[in-house]
Amino acid sequence: MKKLIVLSTLSAFLLNCSKKPEAPVAEQVSADTTTAAEKVTDTLGPKSFCYMGVTGRDTVFVSIDDNLGTITGKMASKNSEKDSNKGDLTGFRSGDTLKLTYTFASEGKTGNRNDLYFLQTKDGLSEGTGERDAGTGTKYADEKKIKYTGGRILKTADCTKVANAVK
Repeated sequence: MKKLIVLSTLSAFLLNCSKKPEAPVAEQVSADTTTAAEKVTDTLGPKSFCYMGVTGRDTVFVSIDDNLGTITGKMASKNSEKDSNKGDLTGFRSGDTLKLTYTFASEGKTGNRNDLYFLQTKDGLSEGTGERDAGTGTKYADEKKIKYTGGRILKTADCTKVANAVK
């Protein structure tokens, strides 16, 4: 009988020793339903916008980058009956108005400067028109008297097409 008890204990011991330890069962983690499934949008980086306006046979192309209200960009005017021009835009946003300085080359002369104001809407830009300062001819005489009707209207455009035009 002793042999039977020793033999059964030894058998039980050997069977348990040869078993591999079981890994603990990992609990399945369910997805958190309160997290947003929306794509994260960078609201602090620069925003690029492209515009094009056609008046008769003249075309204007504008590409701007808005970095927290500081505006940089390029502009090109392709005119049919007078010299075309091309240059850089710099300035700032004041509410929905872009107050820009256009530094451009025209008629073979570089370094020309002109102040341009645009009212920015979801559809495009409306160029401001107003009396120019008699001394400089490039700045507006009175910003409060600038009108955004009757000037050039630029509509949102494909940035690839605009980039080719302002190169």
